[in-house]
Amino acid sequence: MAIRPEALIARFALQPHPEGGWYRELHRSAGQVCRSDDGRKRAGLTVIVFLLTEGQLSRWHRVAGADEVWHHAGGAPLDLWRLPPQGGTAERLALGPLCSVEASAEAAAELAGDPEPGPLQVVPAGWWQAARSRGPWSLLHCCVGPACSSSRRSGSQPWFLALLIAQRTFLGSKRLGSSCISWVTI
Repeated sequence: MAIRPEALIARFALQPHPEGGWYRELHRSAGQVCRSDDGRKRAGLTVIVFLLTEGQLSRWHRVAGADEVWHHAGGAPLDLWRLPPQGGTAERLALGPLCSVEASAEAAAELAGDPEPGPLQVVPAGWWQAARSRGPWSLLHCCVGPACSSSRRSGSQPWFLALLIAQRTFLGSKRLGSSCISWVTI
C-alpha cells in the first residue's frame, strides 16, 4: 500500500510552510552561538521535517547568514534549485535515496540529462533556493545553522528580475509573479 501525503501530514503534525509545502520544526538547539558578521545570538541549529507533494513548489527564497542542508527522508526524488546571491545561472541539484548499482544504472538511463539524486545537498548562506518533487511526494529534513528565525519579508528587490528568469527555468512556461519570491532574515 502506497503512503499518501495526507497520512504524512497527520503523522508528523505538519503545517503549511510560508514558501510552499508542509513542515514542522523538530529541533532547536538550546545552545546559543554568536554570529561573527553582526554579533547576533541565535540557537546553533534548527531542524524541520518538510513535505512537498506533487504540484507544490518551495518558492524561491533565501536564508541570510546560515547554510541550509537538505536531507532526503523518503518518497520521490526532489529537484533543488539554487542561485548565487549575486545572480547568474541557477543550478539544479537532485535529492533522493541511495540506490543499488543496478537500480542506479536503470534510473540514470530513465532520467537521462537529469542530475543524479543524492541523499544530501547544501545551499550556502544567502543563496536563493527553490524546490519541487519529481513524484507524488518528497519528505525531507532541512537543517539550518545558525538557527533559522521566523522573521520573514517578501516583495520586489534588486534581484527580482534575475529570480523571475530563474523561476521561468524552474517552472517552464507557467505564469510568474512576485508571490514566487520571499526570503528569510536571521
